[in-house]
Amino acid sequence: MLLGRLRARPPARHGWLGTQFQRLWFPSVLLLSAFCAFLALALRSTPPPVAAAGQQSGEMTNAGPQTPVFDQQHRPITAGGFVKTGPVVFMDATKESGLSSWRNVTGTPDKRVIIEAKGSGVCLLDYDHDGWLDIYLVNGSTLDALAGKTSPPHAALFHNNHDGTFTNVTASAGVANDRWGTGCVVGDFDNDGWPDLYVTNVGPNRLYRNNHNGTFTDVAEKAGVALDEHSAGMVVDHTGATFGDYDGDGNLDLFVAGYINFDLKDALLSASKPHGYDFCQYRGVQVMCGPRGLVGAHDHLFHNNGNGTFTDVSKKMGVDDPNGYYGLDALFADVNNDGKPDLLVADDSTPNYLYINTGNGTFKDESYQNGFALNGDGREAANMGLAVGDYQNNGHLSVVSTTFSDDYPILFENDGTGAFTDVSYQAGIADPSIPFVKFGDGFLDYDNDGWKDLFIINGNVYPQVEQHPEWGQSYAQRPLLFHNLGNGKFALVPAVEGTGLARLTVGRGAAFGDLFNNGKIDVVINSMDGTPLLLRNVSPDHHHWVELKLIGGPKSPRDAVGATVYLTANGMRQRGDVLSGGSYLSSNDMRVHFGLGNANKVDQVEIHWPSGNVEKLGLPFVDRIYTITEGKGITGAMCDGKSCDPFH
Repeated sequence: MLLGRLRARPPARHGWLGTQFQRLWFPSVLLLSAFCAFLALALRSTPPPVAAAGQQSGEMTNAGPQTPVFDQQHRPITAGGFVKTGPVVFMDATKESGLSSWRNVTGTPDKRVIIEAKGSGVCLLDYDHDGWLDIYLVNGSTLDALAGKTSPPHAALFHNNHDGTFTNVTASAGVANDRWGTGCVVGDFDNDGWPDLYVTNVGPNRLYRNNHNGTFTDVAEKAGVALDEHSAGMVVDHTGATFGDYDGDGNLDLFVAGYINFDLKDALLSASKPHGYDFCQYRGVQVMCGPRGLVGAHDHLFHNNGNGTFTDVSKKMGVDDPNGYYGLDALFADVNNDGKPDLLVADDSTPNYLYINTGNGTFKDESYQNGFALNGDGREAANMGLAVGDYQNNGHLSVVSTTFSDDYPILFENDGTGAFTDVSYQAGIADPSIPFVKFGDGFLDYDNDGWKDLFIINGNVYPQVEQHPEWGQSYAQRPLLFHNLGNGKFALVPAVEGTGLARLTVGRGAAFGDLFNNGKIDVVINSMDGTPLLLRNVSPDHHHWVELKLIGGPKSPRDAVGATVYLTANGMRQRGDVLSGGSYLSSNDMRVHFGLGNANKVDQVEIHWPSGNVEKLGLPFVDRIYTITEGKGITGAMCDGKSCDPFH
């Protein structure tokens, strides 16, 4: 790509001046960008030429090779750089939790076609209403299984046993999904008070409706959201999905991103012989092709009709991605603070989309005008995961988009109007992250100091990097945790040997939530061709916290997706949102978590419900999980993992 080959440190644009620069600069280059996009689309119709050593052709990165980074033992920094002592924040609790009994299976070890490399997501949901988060892990598949030659692998639903262990209940729950799974998202689409589960696939998707008895029923076809799009051997690779009530009718609508139109016949040929290796290279080495050179798939927005069915309104709303970009993740979130959920779409190797909700049931594409389409270089990136949060405690939702190696994760700082500025280098997250292939990400206050930190999950897509140590890359990679310093900057937390931050994995999707109801945010990672990782938060801090489970009233979605909470304590005002989706192909704990630092009381909670109602209330105690019902105030609480009287 013409713009995609540029690589330079972004200019120091920040504050009001940076925002004005972006607003003036992006429209001024719109014609140039359109020309480049047209040229890129034209080039996609023909295979890229064979690249010489040191050049790339067909790979996922849009930036040129960077200088390799090694640690003192000359290990790639992606698999090294550990310290012997330091703060221990996360520990690997996978084995004792029981999650190691399940394994992800995605394609062949050498990853000859792109759907074998993207990986799968993970969702956290309390499917049985016992007050404890359960875990759903999406599985991939194999080309032989798609062709009917072998049995497909299955997804897994793990029930939380309340004692640090989980039990696989997939078969009894009916959520095995014997298709090639990619992502999942949680939302109560029928407003019955029980979380439902939407699973995206290569091919038709599933909508698992919660039956209230520990089981689910796939109603995707009946509801009109299966997206069984196929013709002449082509199937669509569906990826990130998100629920949100875009028109304010109290029912959750559904957006589904499309990645590529996948030629199954060609893929089977590629699996049997090095067909796909004939012309696609990474640093002069033959690898799988894509996404550039492949046909992009369209996105879909489904309006909830309120009767168990949906209507596809993608084209009508102008959010169907007529450019055929490579959509990987999506999220409904209110980025301009008008009480209406906007729509963010992370596109791989193509410009991102930012659709602003106009408030009259329609969207306006402001991707370029608001600085979200491109990074600070004026260049499209290989965008993958989306983290959304108010990391500055100024009431504005900023966004981190993860990217490929040789490129930096993009921190889009929000000025409060939905206009974004790339502050990745200024914030300190760019340089340490460049060697990593970055997928799942999330804002979380791991030490409950009142400031949202940033966690990034990593893992390469090319197993071939292991045969080239001079590149300074590894296939399995360690995660990155950035501590929020409270001044707009982050500091990388050292990876102590033997702890969760030193765990190597081919990471993909990740979900963040309080799995043990102790006020600490944990992380579950879906790992390519391996067991998942449960990184338990063991931060030694003694800070206080509260969590809020919101239940919407008659004019809001029942699970309160789209609600915004402002909490004031210790002279600090924090923001938390109820979101469905995010990270990478995943869905997080919907309970809103606030770290309080040393404050032992909450001054005020202000809830902006999706219905438009604003409710202010106090919390009698800290270190509890409160249930708050719209119009009724506090209706329940959990103390030390057990139900308790919220007022005593």
